[in-house]
Amino acid sequence: MSAPKARPWEEYVPAAELESLAANGFGALQGAGSSPCLLVVDVVMSFLGPRPGSDDPPSVMGCGDMGWERLPTIVGLVDAMRAAGVPVVFTKGDPVDKAFCGGSVKRTSDATLARAVHEAPFPAEIVPRDDEYVLSKPKASAFFGTPLLPYLVRSGIDSLVLVGTTTSGCVRATAVDAMSNNLHVAVVADACFDRSAFAHAANLFDISMKYGDVIAADDVKTWTATPAHAASERNT
Repeated sequence: MSAPKARPWEEYVPAAELESLAANGFGALQGAGSSPCLLVVDVVMSFLGPRPGSDDPPSVMGCGDMGWERLPTIVGLVDAMRAAGVPVVFTKGDPVDKAFCGGSVKRTSDATLARAVHEAPFPAEIVPRDDEYVLSKPKASAFFGTPLLPYLVRSGIDSLVLVGTTTSGCVRATAVDAMSNNLHVAVVADACFDRSAFAHAANLFDISMKYGDVIAADDVKTWTATPAHAASERNT
Protein backbone atom coordinates (compact mmCIF):
# COMPACT_ATOMS: atom_id res chain seq x y z
CA MET A 1 0.00 0.00 0.00
CA SER A 2 1.04 3.64 -0.45
CA ALA A 3 3.12 4.21 2.67
CA PRO A 4 4.26 7.85 2.21
CA LYS A 5 0.75 9.31 2.03
CA ALA A 6 -0.52 7.11 4.83
CA ARG A 7 2.33 7.51 7.34
CA PRO A 8 2.83 11.22 8.12
CA TRP A 9 4.00 10.33 11.63
CA GLU A 10 7.33 9.08 10.31
CA GLU A 11 8.44 12.72 10.39
CA TYR A 12 8.06 12.70 14.18
CA VAL A 13 8.53 9.13 15.46
CA PRO A 14 12.08 7.72 15.67
CA ALA A 15 12.73 4.77 13.36
CA ALA A 16 13.94 2.64 16.28
CA GLU A 17 10.64 3.19 18.08
CA LEU A 18 8.66 2.20 14.99
CA GLU A 19 10.76 -0.94 14.61
CA SER A 20 10.23 -1.89 18.26
CA LEU A 21 6.47 -1.42 18.02
CA ALA A 22 6.27 -3.42 14.79
CA ALA A 23 8.29 -6.24 16.35
CA ASN A 24 5.67 -6.47 19.10
CA GLY A 25 2.77 -6.58 16.66
CA PHE A 26 1.62 -2.97 16.82
CA GLY A 27 0.55 -1.42 13.54
CA ALA A 28 -0.13 -4.72 11.78
CA LEU A 29 -2.65 -4.56 8.96
CA GLN A 30 -6.12 -5.66 10.04
CA GLY A 31 -7.95 -5.74 6.73
CA ALA A 32 -11.64 -5.40 6.00
CA GLY A 33 -14.68 -7.51 6.63
CA SER A 34 -17.16 -8.35 3.91
CA SER A 35 -19.38 -5.26 3.82
CA PRO A 36 -17.86 -1.74 3.98
CA CYS A 37 -19.34 1.70 4.46
CA LEU A 38 -17.77 5.12 3.89
CA LEU A 39 -18.29 7.43 6.88
CA VAL A 40 -17.73 11.11 6.08
CA VAL A 41 -17.12 12.80 9.41
CA ASP A 42 -18.21 16.42 9.89
CA VAL A 43 -17.11 17.82 6.52
CA VAL A 44 -19.20 20.98 6.83
CA MET A 45 -18.37 24.59 6.06
CA SER A 46 -17.69 25.61 9.65
CA PHE A 47 -14.86 23.06 9.91
CA LEU A 48 -13.52 23.80 6.45
CA GLY A 49 -13.61 27.56 6.96
CA PRO A 50 -13.81 30.18 4.21
CA ARG A 51 -12.99 29.07 0.70
CA PRO A 52 -9.46 30.06 -0.32
CA GLY A 53 -9.46 33.53 -1.83
CA SER A 54 -12.90 34.45 -0.48
CA ASP A 55 -13.67 37.51 1.63
CA ASP A 56 -15.78 35.50 4.08
CA PRO A 57 -14.91 35.95 7.77
CA PRO A 58 -12.83 33.17 9.35
CA SER A 59 -14.55 30.31 11.16
CA VAL A 60 -13.43 29.83 14.75
CA MET A 61 -13.50 26.05 14.21
CA GLY A 62 -12.06 26.07 10.69
CA CYS A 63 -9.10 23.89 9.79
CA GLY A 64 -7.53 26.21 7.24
CA ASP A 65 -5.74 25.09 4.11
CA MET A 66 -5.54 21.41 5.08
CA GLY A 67 -9.31 21.00 4.82
CA TRP A 68 -9.61 22.53 1.37
CA GLU A 69 -6.55 20.60 0.19
CA ARG A 70 -8.14 17.31 1.29
CA LEU A 71 -11.66 18.02 0.06
CA PRO A 72 -11.04 16.87 -3.56
CA THR A 73 -9.74 13.54 -2.26
CA ILE A 74 -12.81 13.16 -0.05
CA VAL A 75 -15.08 14.00 -3.00
CA GLY A 76 -13.27 11.41 -5.12
CA LEU A 77 -13.82 8.71 -2.51
CA VAL A 78 -17.49 9.61 -2.12
CA ASP A 79 -17.94 9.38 -5.89
CA ALA A 80 -16.06 6.07 -6.09
CA MET A 81 -18.04 4.50 -3.26
CA ARG A 82 -21.33 5.63 -4.75
CA ALA A 83 -20.34 4.16 -8.10
CA ALA A 84 -19.42 0.87 -6.42
CA GLY A 85 -22.72 0.69 -4.54
CA VAL A 86 -21.04 1.10 -1.14
CA PRO A 87 -23.16 2.97 1.43
CA VAL A 88 -22.03 6.50 2.27
CA VAL A 89 -22.98 8.01 5.63
CA PHE A 90 -22.41 11.66 6.53
CA THR A 91 -22.15 12.98 10.08
CA LYS A 92 -22.59 16.45 11.47
CA GLY A 93 -23.08 17.89 14.92
CA ASP A 94 -26.61 18.34 16.20
CA PRO A 95 -26.99 22.06 17.04
CA VAL A 96 -29.79 21.49 19.55
CA ASP A 97 -27.99 18.70 21.41
CA LYS A 98 -24.75 20.69 21.38
CA ALA A 99 -26.50 23.77 22.75
CA PHE A 100 -28.16 21.93 25.62
CA CYS A 101 -25.68 19.10 26.31
CA GLY A 102 -22.36 20.79 25.58
CA GLY A 103 -20.02 20.51 22.65
CA SER A 104 -17.53 17.88 21.57
CA VAL A 105 -14.63 19.95 22.89
CA LYS A 106 -14.26 22.64 25.54
CA ARG A 107 -14.24 25.36 22.90
CA THR A 108 -17.82 24.68 21.79
CA SER A 109 -19.55 24.49 25.16
CA ASP A 110 -21.16 27.89 24.52
CA ALA A 111 -24.69 27.46 23.14
CA THR A 112 -24.48 30.35 20.68
CA LEU A 113 -21.19 29.13 19.25
CA ALA A 114 -22.51 25.56 19.08
CA ARG A 115 -25.44 26.62 16.94
CA ALA A 116 -23.25 28.70 14.65
CA VAL A 117 -20.82 25.83 14.12
CA HIS A 118 -23.25 22.95 13.72
CA GLU A 119 -25.92 24.65 11.63
CA ALA A 120 -23.32 25.10 8.88
CA PRO A 121 -24.11 23.31 5.59
CA PHE A 122 -22.14 20.70 3.72
CA PRO A 123 -19.95 22.12 0.95
CA ALA A 124 -21.55 22.04 -2.49
CA GLU A 125 -19.01 19.44 -3.63
CA ILE A 126 -20.36 16.68 -1.34
CA VAL A 127 -23.99 17.38 -0.60
CA PRO A 128 -25.58 14.10 0.60
CA ARG A 129 -28.10 12.49 -1.72
CA ASP A 130 -31.68 11.97 -0.62
CA ASP A 131 -31.04 8.24 -0.22
CA GLU A 132 -27.97 8.70 2.00
CA TYR A 133 -27.99 8.74 5.78
CA VAL A 134 -27.06 12.03 7.46
CA LEU A 135 -26.36 11.24 11.10
CA SER A 136 -26.60 14.03 13.67
CA LYS A 137 -24.41 13.47 16.70
CA PRO A 138 -24.17 15.18 20.10
CA LYS A 139 -20.49 14.53 20.84
CA ALA A 140 -17.23 13.67 19.07
CA SER A 141 -17.82 9.99 18.32
CA ALA A 142 -20.37 9.09 15.66
CA PHE A 143 -21.41 6.24 17.97
CA PHE A 144 -21.98 8.17 21.21
CA GLY A 145 -25.69 8.79 21.78
CA THR A 146 -26.64 8.02 18.16
CA PRO A 147 -28.34 5.16 16.26
CA LEU A 148 -25.27 4.50 14.11
CA LEU A 149 -24.72 0.97 15.43
CA PRO A 150 -28.34 -0.14 14.80
CA TYR A 151 -28.02 1.27 11.27
CA LEU A 152 -24.82 -0.70 10.66
CA VAL A 153 -26.33 -3.91 12.05
CA ARG A 154 -29.52 -3.50 10.01
CA SER A 155 -27.44 -2.86 6.89
CA GLY A 156 -25.08 -5.78 7.52
CA ILE A 157 -22.04 -3.47 7.57
CA ASP A 158 -18.90 -4.76 9.31
CA SER A 159 -16.23 -2.34 8.05
CA LEU A 160 -15.90 1.44 8.23
CA VAL A 161 -13.74 3.63 6.01
CA LEU A 162 -13.36 6.97 7.81
CA VAL A 163 -12.65 10.33 6.19
CA GLY A 164 -13.18 13.88 7.40
CA THR A 165 -12.38 15.99 10.41
CA THR A 166 -10.90 16.52 12.82
CA THR A 167 -8.37 13.72 12.74
CA SER A 168 -7.55 14.20 16.42
CA GLY A 169 -11.15 14.68 17.51
CA CYS A 170 -14.22 13.21 15.87
CA VAL A 171 -12.37 10.90 13.48
CA ARG A 172 -10.24 9.42 16.24
CA ALA A 173 -13.17 9.07 18.66
CA THR A 174 -15.22 7.32 15.99
CA ALA A 175 -12.34 5.00 15.08
CA VAL A 176 -11.87 3.94 18.71
CA ASP A 177 -15.59 3.30 19.21
CA ALA A 178 -15.82 1.41 15.91
CA MET A 179 -13.00 -0.88 16.99
CA SER A 180 -14.63 -1.23 20.43
CA ASN A 181 -17.74 -2.52 18.63
CA ASN A 182 -15.61 -5.11 16.76
CA LEU A 183 -15.84 -3.39 13.39
CA HIS A 184 -13.00 -3.34 10.90
CA VAL A 185 -11.67 0.21 10.63
CA ALA A 186 -9.67 2.09 8.01
CA VAL A 187 -8.80 5.77 8.34
CA VAL A 188 -7.79 7.45 5.07
CA ALA A 189 -4.83 9.65 5.98
CA ASP A 190 -4.93 11.94 2.96
CA ALA A 191 -8.71 12.33 3.24
CA CYS A 192 -8.66 13.55 6.85
CA PHE A 193 -7.73 16.98 8.15
CA ASP A 194 -7.07 18.87 11.36
CA ARG A 195 -6.20 22.31 12.66
CA SER A 196 -2.79 20.98 13.67
CA ALA A 197 -0.50 19.03 11.34
CA PHE A 198 1.19 17.51 14.38
CA ALA A 199 -2.10 16.41 15.96
CA HIS A 200 -3.12 14.96 12.59
CA ALA A 201 0.07 12.90 12.34
CA ALA A 202 0.16 11.87 16.01
CA ASN A 203 -3.41 10.62 16.05
CA LEU A 204 -3.05 8.73 12.79
CA PHE A 205 0.02 7.09 14.32
CA ASP A 206 -1.87 6.01 17.43
CA ILE A 207 -4.87 4.78 15.42
CA SER A 208 -2.55 2.75 13.19
CA MET A 209 -0.78 1.19 16.13
CA LYS A 210 -3.91 0.15 18.04
CA TYR A 211 -7.33 0.75 16.51
CA GLY A 212 -7.42 0.39 12.73
CA ASP A 213 -5.59 0.53 9.44
CA VAL A 214 -4.34 3.92 8.29
CA ILE A 215 -4.21 3.93 4.51
CA ALA A 216 -3.99 6.29 1.53
CA ALA A 217 -6.96 7.13 -0.67
CA ASP A 218 -5.34 5.26 -3.55
CA ASP A 219 -5.51 2.09 -1.45
CA VAL A 220 -9.14 2.20 -0.32
CA LYS A 221 -10.34 -0.14 -3.08
CA THR A 222 -7.58 -2.62 -2.25
CA TRP A 223 -8.32 -2.41 1.48
CA THR A 224 -12.05 -3.08 1.08
CA ALA A 225 -11.19 -6.12 -1.05
CA THR A 226 -8.64 -7.47 1.46
CA PRO A 227 -10.40 -9.68 4.02
CA ALA A 228 -9.02 -9.84 7.53
CA HIS A 229 -7.59 -13.36 7.13
CA ALA A 230 -5.61 -12.29 4.06
CA ALA A 231 -4.31 -9.22 5.88
CA SER A 232 -3.24 -11.43 8.78
CA GLU A 233 -1.31 -13.69 6.42
CA ARG A 234 0.37 -10.63 4.87
CA ASN A 235 1.60 -9.53 8.30
CA THR A 236 3.35 -12.83 9.03
